[in-house]
Amino acid sequence: MTPEFGALIAQATADPAVVGLVLKGSQAHEGMSTCHSDHDLYVVLADDAASELAALDGYRSRHLDLVVTSLDRFRRPADWERYAIARSQVLVDRSDGEIARIVAAMGRLDADEAFGSAAALLDAYANSLYRSVKNHRDANPLAGHLDAAASVGILLDLLFALACRPRPYNKYLAWELDRFPLPGWDGATLLDAVARITATGDVATQQRLFAQVETAARAAGHAAVLDAWGEDLLLMRPRPDSPGSHG
Repeated sequence: MTPEFGALIAQATADPAVVGLVLKGSQAHEGMSTCHSDHDLYVVLADDAASELAALDGYRSRHLDLVVTSLDRFRRPADWERYAIARSQVLVDRSDGEIARIVAAMGRLDADEAFGSAAALLDAYANSLYRSVKNHRDANPLAGHLDAAASVGILLDLLFALACRPRPYNKYLAWELDRFPLPGWDGATLLDAVARITATGDVATQQRLFAQVETAARAAGHAAVLDAWGEDLLLMRPRPDSPGSHG
């Protein structure tokens, strides 16, 4: 604990307007902090409470990064904040447990929201994959590689949406898959495929990965999205004579 962080914790703990302190970022992910890591902290104030700490919202230094927010605003974070909150550590909770409940809820997407999001992401992923394979087929490897790389982010959003979870930031992807595996997926194998596709745009790797995605998506009720692609699915699927294919 740095002196600056310790002083802030002491000040906030003594302030009756503060109902919660929530640590996020590398310091909240076991084994991820380094000598360069600062302390990212939410300071949660009671609604309509006055506090001198409010002036520190957005404060950043080498050792400290602060978000000072109301309890009401903490209940309704931006989408990009969900993962950070879901894997945060509650240091202080004076809200009868509400802050802890909010943190726990951030790790689980509403089923209907996740289903709709997954449908759109599946279509977008298929589109990028199709363009990549088609560009490679038509002797345009740069375009094929760029489309392959673009598909990876969409794919990861999709896989976590299918699991009703927020996607981790890239920095924490391997950490997340190691400690909280996606059902039906081997984390190391998935990361190897993602790394290969990003680095090379390899078509066969994309197609083998799509075969797994297609199986998972159909099992999750998204057959209509896939079937709308018609015969174009044949270009996305593994070739019957390719290594690792099953057909």
